[in-house]
Formats: sequence, C-alpha cells, structure tokens
Amino acid sequence: MSTSNPQPEEGLQETFLTHLFELRDRLIRSIGALLVIFLGLVYWAPDIFHLFAKPLLDALPNGGKMIVTDVTGSFFVPMKVTMLVAFLIALPVIMYQMWAFIAPGLYTHEKRLVFPIVSSSYILFLIGMAFAYFIVFPTVFKFMAAYNAPLGADMATDIDKYLSFAMTTFLAFGITFEVPVVVVVLVKLGMVRIAKLKEIRPYVIVGAFIIAAIVTPPDVLSQLLLAVPLCILYELGILVARYYEPKLDPEDAEEAKP
Repeated sequence: MSTSNPQPEEGLQETFLTHLFELRDRLIRSIGALLVIFLGLVYWAPDIFHLFAKPLLDALPNGGKMIVTDVTGSFFVPMKVTMLVAFLIALPVIMYQMWAFIAPGLYTHEKRLVFPIVSSSYILFLIGMAFAYFIVFPTVFKFMAAYNAPLGADMATDIDKYLSFAMTTFLAFGITFEVPVVVVVLVKLGMVRIAKLKEIRPYVIVGAFIIAAIVTPPDVLSQLLLAVPLCILYELGILVARYYEPKLDPEDAEEAKP
C-alpha cells in the first residue's frame, strides 16, 4: 500500500503565497505613498498646472491664453498634472519597494549592479524631462508663435491638447536620456563590444533623426533638439562603458581583432 507525500507541494504553495502576500504589501505601500503625496499636493493643483503650462503661456502673444473645450477639462487636467508630479516624487519609494521584493533572489554582484542602474536611470529621466521643459518647450513654442504671426492666426491651445503634447515630449526625452544606461548595461553584460558600438555609429545617428522625426512635432527645430542630444548621449555611454567592459580571454581577443 503506497502513501502519498504532499509536503513538497504544500511547501511550494506556501512559498508562492508568501511571495504573493509580500508583493501585495509592497504594492499597497507604493500606492499609499503615491496617494499621500498626491493628496498633499492636490490643494495646489491649479498652481502646479500654471507652472506646468508656463513655457507655453510665456510664448503666447499679448492677450493670448489657453482654452478649455471639454466641460470637465478645467478640473481633470490639473488633477492629471498633479498626479504626474506626485508619481515622480513617489518614484524612489516605488523603486525601493520593487528593489526590496526582488533583492533576495539576486546574487551579490547583481545587487551591486542593479542599484546604480536604477538610481542613474531615475536621475537621467528627470534630467531629460528638465531638458524638455527648460530648453525644448520655450524654443519650440516661441518658434511656433512667431510662425503663426504672419498667418494672422491666434495661438490658443486647449489645455488637454497641451497636456497630451507635454506628456509625449517628456516621455520621449526621458527615454532618450536613458541611452547611456542602456549602452553601459549592454557592454557590462557582454552583449556588445565597444568596438561594435563605434562601428555602428553612423546607423545610430540616422536612427536618432528617424526617431526624432516620429516622436516630435513636425518641425526641424524640435527634431534637432531630440536627435542631437541622443547622439551625444550615445557617445557618453560609450565613454562610460569603457570602465565596465569585461576583459576578453587571449583567444577571444585574437578572434575579435579585424
């Protein structure tokens, strides 16, 4: 008469449930941090939106203003902007909760690699957004306002359309400024050599201008403001990756020579 032994299955089930409960708790903490910051900022939502729209407002001609074409736009658009700001402020807490969840399953060398990658990604994303806000927005809006003047057209942008444009631009420049991190990670993991990155440089430049033409407004100025930093950041990534490139074995080094 055979007897079954359900202990291994029970152990696996308990481990799975333990991880599931931990994930739930960390999601609750992340969402809680986001809501607390949002509720702390919501009183100043109109002021936050005014600061958010300042590059466009400064570029409008005398008497120009933003408009609302949706009945609920004047309420929900500032709320969305405030939620975006709250998310950016809460992002270190959210990233820490993610880190604390996956850290027990990582090796020591992986832990040493993940923290600088995550922190530098966050900082570079913020720098990309700041570049868009302080450099790209004023330049593009002033150019468009000057272009509208000879046409006799009044520049009055709907706040919801402006939010959509700004979010797309922030995302494009935030991701663009992650290029050095991507290059360093690819080199560190041995997926590509620095010599290969230099070899494909012309294709990267062409690709940068293609990406800029897709994600930016259809004017040459804004495309240059994205493509040029993308190329510069690619070169910066190559420079930093020199310190992380794994050493090749003598036999592999001989094979890698042209």
